[in-house]
Order: sequence, then structure tokens, then C-alpha cells
Amino acid sequence: MPDAVSPRGFWSKLGYWLVLAFTGLLALLWAVPVIWAFVASTRPASEPLGRGDVWFGSHLTLENYVRAVSLAPFDVYYMNTIIIVTMILGVQLITITLAGFAFAHYRFMGKKLLLFFILLQLMIPTTALLAPNFSTIRALGLFDTRLAIAIPYFGSAFGTFLMRQAFLEVPRDLVDAGIIDGCNWWQLLRHIYLPPSRSMLVAFGLSSVVWHWNEFLWPLVVTNSDKSRPLTAGLVRFTQLGEIGAQWSLLTAATLLVIAPLFIAFLIFQRQFIQSFVHSGLK
Repeated sequence: MPDAVSPRGFWSKLGYWLVLAFTGLLALLWAVPVIWAFVASTRPASEPLGRGDVWFGSHLTLENYVRAVSLAPFDVYYMNTIIIVTMILGVQLITITLAGFAFAHYRFMGKKLLLFFILLQLMIPTTALLAPNFSTIRALGLFDTRLAIAIPYFGSAFGTFLMRQAFLEVPRDLVDAGIIDGCNWWQLLRHIYLPPSRSMLVAFGLSSVVWHWNEFLWPLVVTNSDKSRPLTAGLVRFTQLGEIGAQWSLLTAATLLVIAPLFIAFLIFQRQFIQSFVHSGLK
């Protein structure tokens, strides 16, 4: 005769299933916009969306994807986006590593005040910096270039803070042992500080790539032609095709073409993505 379930075990199992159901419901709610975008992108362009009729059309078709590729130079947009994201990430990994090392390893006058002003940037809305950044780009003669999109993001207050915190976790005895053995600053950084902090760098790198791949407002402001526009800014042309507004089936198809690389990359490397964030403590 099976043992009776104790009240504690019953409530534990009930709590588990409630959490599981809530998590599933939350995941479904997050997925609804993506599911709708995919369904809308397969809707015939001749069947506009209407009240109460925003899902499937009379039949499924891929003609919106074919037309989207023919209307916009997606090969140029993809190349621009990859170059911009890679440029930003490459410079950021250098600047945040050096800045985090300086704040964690050295003692100098005004250290706390300087760190305070760097972290203060996290509280400033990016839209408030559009005008001064735009004026700077025009003064430098970089308007409508890929470099103009990347320059404002070469430094990262968030990344500096993350690397400082990661480097502070390195045992001081290990650092002192390296100094006694004659290591200079870059040897300390390479052999002592960086190895245990790689998960933090990976987590920041993933966040940076996703953020700048999806960045829209600044690239739209600082570019004026397809030669330097990334994918997100290139979507603007799809909002100006219809006489009464956007053609939603075509716009959703173009949008899915923009997010497809990140979505596929996440599906393939989701275990590595999650592990990097878990090991870094980044939420």
C-alpha cells in the first residue's frame, strides 16, 4: 500500500506545478508578438489587416519575404550591422577591461569620484544625448558613416562596473604572489585577473551584441543612405511604401529577416548563453 503524501510534500509539489504553469504562461505571453509577426508575414499582401482579422489570411504565402528582399539591399544592411556590432564589441572589450582593472587594482586620488561620474551615465537617458552626440559627429565630419554609429558606444559604464566587480573577486593573495614573481601590469591582467573573469566578458559581449544589433534611434539619426545604415534603420523604408501607412505583412516579414540571425544563434547556442549569464551572476 503506497505511503500517504505528507502535507509538506503536497504543498511542495503544488508550489512546483504552480511555478511551472506561471512560467509557461509568461513564456507564452512573451512569444505572442513573435508568433503574430510570423503569422502576419505569411498573410497575402492583398489582404490588409482589419479589426477582428489580424491573424491568418485566406492562405499562407512567402511572397512577402521575396518582396522584402527585392525592395531593400539586405546584403548591405547585414554587412553594415555585422561591421558595426563587431567594431563596438572589439573596442568595448578593451576599454572596459582596462578601466575595470584600473579601478580594481590601483589606488589613486579621485578614484571613487571618477567611478561615481562613470556610473552616473547609467542614469542618463540615451535620448538626452542625441543632440550633443549628433553635433559632435557633424563636427568630426563622420555623418552617414558606420564609424559615426559606433563611436558613442566605445566606452561602457555598465561594462566598466561589471569588470571592476569581477576583478575585485580575484583573491588579493594571488595578485600579491604575481607581483612578487615580477609580473608587470599587463601580465597581472592577462594571467591573474582575466582567466576567472571570462564568463563576465562573455555575458557582457552577448548583451552588447544583442543591444547594438537591435539599436534603432541613433543609427536612424546619424545616417542618411543605405551605404551605412544597419538592419534596424533600413526597416524605415518599409513604413513608407503604402499610401495609408505601413503594409504590415511586408513589414513583419522584413522585421523577421532582421531578428532571424540572433534568434537562430540563440536556438543553437542557448545552453552556452544561459551558462555564461549564470556563471557571471548577470541577470
